[in-house]
Amino acid sequence: MKSLLAAILLIALLSCNNNSNTRPAMYKTTGAIIPYDEALSAIADTAARAEIIAEGFEWSEGPLWLEKQQMLIFSDVPANTIYKWTEEKGKEVYLKPSGYTGSEPSVCKEPGSNGLTLDNNGNLVLCQHGDRKMARMDAPLDKPEAKFITIADKYNGKRFSSPNDAVFNKAGELFFTDPPYGLQTQDDTDPKKEIQHNGVYKVKTDGSVILLTDSITRPNGIAFFPDEKRLLVANSDPAKPNWYVFDINGDALANGKIFYSAAGQSEGLKGLPDGLKIDRNGNVFATGPGGVWIFNPEGKVLGKIKLDEATSNCALSPDEKTLYITNDMYVLRVKMRK
Repeated sequence: MKSLLAAILLIALLSCNNNSNTRPAMYKTTGAIIPYDEALSAIADTAARAEIIAEGFEWSEGPLWLEKQQMLIFSDVPANTIYKWTEEKGKEVYLKPSGYTGSEPSVCKEPGSNGLTLDNNGNLVLCQHGDRKMARMDAPLDKPEAKFITIADKYNGKRFSSPNDAVFNKAGELFFTDPPYGLQTQDDTDPKKEIQHNGVYKVKTDGSVILLTDSITRPNGIAFFPDEKRLLVANSDPAKPNWYVFDINGDALANGKIFYSAAGQSEGLKGLPDGLKIDRNGNVFATGPGGVWIFNPEGKVLGKIKLDEATSNCALSPDEKTLYITNDMYVLRVKMRK
């Protein structure tokens, strides 16, 4: 009798579960959104969590959402590979090699592509560490091939160190950063470093290259504010963990100042100021110590997406409701708003 009652109870429980509208989460989650200001509620639901949508990478970087393809692409820099992720198939190799195309094995720790972006014609543009250049993939997005056209590889006849992150303005001019992380020693003493400073550059539509500033010790993430009158640049230097903002004055930058400094706030936290994105309202999503920092346009911290592993970059969906984050060995998705 007891066995019969137990069986009936089990069937009833299973029936309740089958009729439930809830289902197990598809992805593991990590981290938490920590509010610092009530204004964050208009940007992100603080109850949201970061979903681990892909994992198993050496150092993930450069996320880029392709809306037409409903696909995220991103670099694994040490692996010299770009991966793609879709909801249907998960992660797959998208392009290899991505940043170093030489015939001999690379001696660098991070030879692959880093930042990825689209030019104003919808072509994939890559920051190539190993080949030390900005390049455009000479193939459609839905039929990728490791064929590249050089956009810029030198300044005043000297090779770049390792272009890191990039953004186009509405006029089709390319702005990018060039720290030494793609060189063998990853520092300024590397014997193959040809340009002594670490610069922020602009490539005009005629192909000419302009040095915008050499004042940032480790220039990294880069983005425009919506009116394209100000440029934000991250500095991934442990001694100066700052974000800098500049006024754009034609082919020059002016009035450079600290937008925000993480100095004294990074002890025990992984990561440094790195890749960043700015939404249409001027809010900044900046990877940095301990996760993703969210600022308003004036540099006030509204909140953080707290993460345990070092974050390298992020990307917004076109409706700006979803944030994709490259997080060391992981790629994350945060559904910030419905």
